[in-house]
Amino acid sequence: MLDPVTYQQRRNVLKESIREGIVLFPGNGESPMNYSANPYPFRQDSSFLYFWGLDMPAIAAALDIDRDQEIVFGNELTLEDRIWMGPLPTLREKCESMGLQDVRPYRELHDYVQSRTNIHFLPPYRSQIKLQLSALLHKTPHELDASASPDLIRAVVAQRSIKNADEISAIEASIHVSRAMHAFAMRSAKEGCTEQEIAGLMEGMALSKGYRLAFPTIFSIHGEFLHNPFYENRLDPDDIIIHDSGVEGASHYASDITRTLPVNGRFTQRQKDVYSIVLRAQEKAMQSIRPQIEYREAHRAASVELASGLKELGLMKGDVHEAVEQGAHTLFFPHGIGHMLGLDVHDMESLGEDYVGYTDEIERRSDFGWNALRLARPLEPGFVVTVEPGLYFIPDLIDQWKSEQKHTDFIQYDRLESYKDFGGVRIEDDVCVTEDGCRVLSAAIPKTIADVEGAGCA
Repeated sequence: MLDPVTYQQRRNVLKESIREGIVLFPGNGESPMNYSANPYPFRQDSSFLYFWGLDMPAIAAALDIDRDQEIVFGNELTLEDRIWMGPLPTLREKCESMGLQDVRPYRELHDYVQSRTNIHFLPPYRSQIKLQLSALLHKTPHELDASASPDLIRAVVAQRSIKNADEISAIEASIHVSRAMHAFAMRSAKEGCTEQEIAGLMEGMALSKGYRLAFPTIFSIHGEFLHNPFYENRLDPDDIIIHDSGVEGASHYASDITRTLPVNGRFTQRQKDVYSIVLRAQEKAMQSIRPQIEYREAHRAASVELASGLKELGLMKGDVHEAVEQGAHTLFFPHGIGHMLGLDVHDMESLGEDYVGYTDEIERRSDFGWNALRLARPLEPGFVVTVEPGLYFIPDLIDQWKSEQKHTDFIQYDRLESYKDFGGVRIEDDVCVTEDGCRVLSAAIPKTIADVEGAGCA
């Protein structure tokens, strides 16, 4: 975890933003796989981690602004707990190491909440927390999202959006592990292997270094499906693979990197053509990243570059700027250019994408493809974002648009038929916005055609 002073400073800033009332932070509990004694690996709520630095289950915390109190509620381990888990630091010891002195039994949380009014809380995303808050606040679970505090959400988003040097270093440490995983995948993608073999060994690499997956790894020859969770395919010589993975360590700051790699180390000419378009689009987006630029403009720049490349291939036609404005390119690029990265791989998404990625002046578009843009707002120094363009040839979507004669002024459907078995290409890097531009945190991971082929044939 970070220096205890950092957490105290974060709480002080939050108190100044909210000004009155209580900010209630229910920490996550353990979640059983199939019975209570067999839980999934514990993951603390990210906002709880951000403000309190306590990475343990079954605790809650209250920031009492009116009384200037910082209270942690939880129970000490019992003898039975210690029999199963061995000696561990006590709850009080952990709290004191974070500069927190007011530690109370968990059973006191109910009476404490009942005695207070003006309680601020963030929207809950776990059923367990919804039920807990429902009982504490006398609201139905369905009322909780509407009752969450917009002022608190905005204040938390404002703080968590700006990463300090320690946070960026933690992200870079995760990227270092990702680099090893990508290098292994590039060396190991050979004819006859299965996706599962490589994905499983990469997860083992992360675990062996004290990290775990930040999200289920995407490792698939069917890259036309954006988040393909299956690993059952056997690799053939002319396949290309989308490898999208990330890890988090003890700090929980995540990486999120995508590369597209050829089986047996060599792209075909057609694969090179498509890959080159995506790489140029990513470079175009990165060139635009600097403070105060709206991230939707980076998305637009990448989209125009993708449409231009597809026009060169004979798959699109007409004015590429008009094609992008009307959304014709979304047949091939149906998602946004990127998202925030931090304690969550899609940072703060549980607080509401529009709070994180949009403003009162910049509203989300509703049309297909554009509506999937998670981050559109002006960038600021200290933001860490992903830059992730892609081109996908999705047979069902192509067939549907063709049958509807959709965007026929821009799409060459007849020529597109021969690409329906292509799959997809996606390239993603993690980028920190600086005072005068940006820094690519994941630049050491091979990305050019020559470097990817060189890594694959090593």
